[in-house]
Amino acid sequence: MARSLCPGAWLRKPCYLQCDKYKTGVIDGPACNSLCVTETLYFGKCLSTKPSNQMYLGIWDNLPGVVKCQMEQALHLDFGTELEPRKEIVLFDKPTRGTTVQKFKEMVYSLFKAKLGDQGNLSELVNLILTVADGDKDGQVSLGEAKSAWALLQLNEFLLMVILQDKEHTPKLMGFCGDLYVMESVEYTSLYGISLPWVIELFIPSGFRRSMDQLFTPSWPRKAKIAIGLLEFVEDVFHGPYGNFLMCDTSAKNLGYNDKYDLKMVDMRKIVPETNLKELIKDRHCESDLDCVYGTDCRTSCDQSTMKCTSEVIQPNLAKACQLLKDYLLRGAPSEIREELEKQLYSCIALKVTANQMEMEHSLILNNLKTLLWKKISYTNDS
Repeated sequence: MARSLCPGAWLRKPCYLQCDKYKTGVIDGPACNSLCVTETLYFGKCLSTKPSNQMYLGIWDNLPGVVKCQMEQALHLDFGTELEPRKEIVLFDKPTRGTTVQKFKEMVYSLFKAKLGDQGNLSELVNLILTVADGDKDGQVSLGEAKSAWALLQLNEFLLMVILQDKEHTPKLMGFCGDLYVMESVEYTSLYGISLPWVIELFIPSGFRRSMDQLFTPSWPRKAKIAIGLLEFVEDVFHGPYGNFLMCDTSAKNLGYNDKYDLKMVDMRKIVPETNLKELIKDRHCESDLDCVYGTDCRTSCDQSTMKCTSEVIQPNLAKACQLLKDYLLRGAPSEIREELEKQLYSCIALKVTANQMEMEHSLILNNLKTLLWKKISYTNDS
């Protein structure tokens, strides 16, 4: 059993469940042997406060990583239901024994069509998933590997890591065992330079916390480089090869950066396929616009004539990213660009999905912001 430094039996329970299922052949994956046999996947600091939300710092074969298990509050794929946290379900029940590789590919294709829409290149993504599922790289996908892959594909974060595996700002997937997965560790896990234990965080007033955050930020050129990374990530998820993904929680705690001040996403659970979200939220009963929200940032409007939520998300990802970056970038900004930077940030925040030529405006504003920031830091050591 992999060693855990987290107290409490409930924190260790998923690991026991993974190993029981691995030893009986139900699941498989590149992390299973290290977790359950050689014990070279170690669990360190616990980053969780709830049994249903398990995340640990870890070390796998001397490489630092973050271990996540059953993290997702997944959206139901049963269209017509409301957006709800994932209920207790039977994991690893699909595919069943006797399922052929071709049948498994059809299952994955149907799942992607429901989540991502009718994209022309879904077959290419299915083949990519089969490559990832083949954890031991023997050229075949075993039943245990297929069951593990199917469970993981219900999680938006895992799917996004596979889709964006070659992108700079997405943490690398190191391996998995069942629905437990290990991802690249990020040195700094917030836009800000101070991290406090969650128990202390509970007693700090939000206004005082914001002031503290601003005091412990990196130097302005380094903040600009981190901000450029966030803008580039917005480009990565905006109308990519498999559709548009919506950032439904753009808080600073979901972002991090490495020692070179390159932005890395820390938590992508609330980044969801636009097609999936639209199908799930449309016609949802509502009394006001407050009933038409997913996460903290994906908002549609309540049609008062029908008392149903509309399907069109009001604010694009870029506007939400600029709202997050406004105070972060303006504090300490060089005087010669501050006025122009403020003007561009407010234009960005004002972006609406329904605006005429929104995609053109989106690209123009994003490129102008990146150019302004790069020009100022391109000749510094921080670039």
